[in-house]
Amino acid sequence: MSGQESLLCHTTKCDTSFTLFEKGDTKTTMKIFSAFITAHAKAIVAIWLIIFLAMAYFALQLPGKLQGDGFFVEADHTYVTNELAETFDLPSDTILIVFDPAQDKKIEDTLKKLDNIKEIHSIQSPLEDSSLRKDGIAYAMVHLKNDVENLPDIVEEFRSLIEEEGVSITGGPVISADINTASQKDLASAEAIGLPIAIIVLLLAFGTVVASILPIIIGVVTVVTAFGIMTLLSGSVNLSIFVLNIVPMLGLALSIDFALLFINRYREERTHTSVAQAIQTATQTAGRSIIFSAVCVMIGLGAMIVIDVEIFHNIALGGTIVVLLAVLSGLTLLPATMMLLGDKLNKWRLIRVKAGGANRWRGFAGFVMKHPVAIVITALLLLGIGMLPLKDIQLTIPQVDSLPTKYDARAAYDKLDETFELGGSSTLYLLAERKEGWEDAEGRELIYAIQEKLLNDSLVTKVSTIYTAANIQTPEELSASLAIPQVAEQLEPVMNTFSKDTQLFIPITIDAAGSSTTAQKFARTWMDKNLGVDFALGGPAKFNQEIFDEIASKIVLAIAIIIVSTFFILMLAFRSVLIPLKAIIMNIIGLSSAFGILVYIFQYGHFGIEAGSIVLIIPVIVFCLVFGLSMDYEVFLISRIQEEYLKGADNTRATIDGLTSTSRIITSAALIMIVITGAFAFTDVMPVKQIGVGIAIAVAIDATIIRLMLVPSLMKLFGDWNWWLPFSKKSK
Repeated sequence: MSGQESLLCHTTKCDTSFTLFEKGDTKTTMKIFSAFITAHAKAIVAIWLIIFLAMAYFALQLPGKLQGDGFFVEADHTYVTNELAETFDLPSDTILIVFDPAQDKKIEDTLKKLDNIKEIHSIQSPLEDSSLRKDGIAYAMVHLKNDVENLPDIVEEFRSLIEEEGVSITGGPVISADINTASQKDLASAEAIGLPIAIIVLLLAFGTVVASILPIIIGVVTVVTAFGIMTLLSGSVNLSIFVLNIVPMLGLALSIDFALLFINRYREERTHTSVAQAIQTATQTAGRSIIFSAVCVMIGLGAMIVIDVEIFHNIALGGTIVVLLAVLSGLTLLPATMMLLGDKLNKWRLIRVKAGGANRWRGFAGFVMKHPVAIVITALLLLGIGMLPLKDIQLTIPQVDSLPTKYDARAAYDKLDETFELGGSSTLYLLAERKEGWEDAEGRELIYAIQEKLLNDSLVTKVSTIYTAANIQTPEELSASLAIPQVAEQLEPVMNTFSKDTQLFIPITIDAAGSSTTAQKFARTWMDKNLGVDFALGGPAKFNQEIFDEIASKIVLAIAIIIVSTFFILMLAFRSVLIPLKAIIMNIIGLSSAFGILVYIFQYGHFGIEAGSIVLIIPVIVFCLVFGLSMDYEVFLISRIQEEYLKGADNTRATIDGLTSTSRIITSAALIMIVITGAFAFTDVMPVKQIGVGIAIAVAIDATIIRLMLVPSLMKLFGDWNWWLPFSKKSK
């Protein structure tokens, strides 16, 4: 290589610019932007400080704005639930008070304490209902009014009044409140584990305290600002409790990764130019990679919007906000702060980073180039082994088991489930509408016909109608009873329980848990039945069926959006057909292997994890996020290879040089991502734990087996065909 080429290679060592960004006015815009940042550094830092302090005030309020787990879809279950609440005054939320041991005096005294809670609709007491008492344990069902707005406050009021020795509370509102509390503790725990380790990784990469802490500061500013914005949006958008973990997980990891890339590029430039010029060059080069990476991640986030389930919309919204802020802070606050720090960025050196590491990476790259076939076979074999457990994957919607057993609400529910077999059966609600009402003879006959069809289903154990409630056997007997004024007067309240005006509801008990595939199949099958009237179903089984069906019907579209968008972006970026195709196929293989390992850990029960199931949303979230994140490493590596190729190096030499110059930074960036997300493995809320571990495993596979083994090996095997694009001049 000539001296001029050597200097050019040095000055562009980690320049991740590529064809897509070289066209038009993009370069000019980035130059103007970078000059503006260095010229107004003090003002930019001051503005960010004001924004941070203002958003910090709102961010502290976010936990109180979060309700529910986000598993909500606007469909029949929601319609039926709302209609039953409005028309039949059926409560939609219930708190269970558990008495162990069951002592009549304690039950009576406890329930009396609730007299002043105006949000209570009604109470079913074990003193009056023997079915609520068994084996020395009893529970009361406290039904809440349907206009209750702040359930967490109600839960706290219950706890302050009645929780004592032998008395505990559980139920949906209590479990949701406790998951919120656990999520806040999880976030603190993950930060306490992840951030110190991230600082160590940054120290190994940069060697100085200031350079290592600055990315953490940028990450914290990004996440706090995102939390503040989400608090402001919470009045118009329902936010899931899980965004409290997913948003900082993504925000911290990306912000630190972006800062790592930017500072690394700046340091290389600083060896032969001024602070201001080095920052401007880093902004123009590393800044373009940061923008591209963010675009790829936001494509993955945006694709989730097509799945009409609230939690995906929440993650898409929160994720997009925090990614945009990560880019904004990474391209404004970070360079402006570095401009003010100047060479103080290298203050307090603890480790001297040796330049000799490049030789080791070059040796590794040379080894890969000499044995591409063997490495491809080895890599695919490793990935294939990881995929094996995937055949057994079981997906479920998170229930009470999302909450750790150390929480009283979980322990109380488990005790009730064990004693009363709460999960052994489930109830669906059939809501039918008939314009003529249900009080005429034809309406009564239709009710009976529906009842008999339901009872003929082997899965149905109980159906509640006017006939079963009044112990009347036939429509003729009911008509005869209604012809007697005194009997008709007695039957009227019972009839009003099940029918009002044009609406009729029928509770159906089936011998299957609401979360089971059997119950979902029942709900799906019965919606296709012809009952002679328009009807809808609600209840846990219907709720689960709707969630599963919505995801199943839209997941292909979401994946297609990600794959097609990624393909065309990479094709335009690298002027190649094979590179995007390889990237997509390898990503799918790598993610499949990651999901298999996730099954091995969480479903089979290894590494101290109790055997269970995989939360339904995990594959979707991990796929959408990691597919975008992995493109960051792909672009970083391939653009560097392309740069050398376009300078005149042959395909093999370009691959070696690209792998040598990017491996250290890719490894460091991946380590940061793994540390920040993997720290959630030590948290308690199961969906959050699975998301953190899933992302960490997927990133680890992508940055090692995929990016360091498969990509360079395939680059070697395909040779100049890597850069083939139809109807285009050959690159070389």
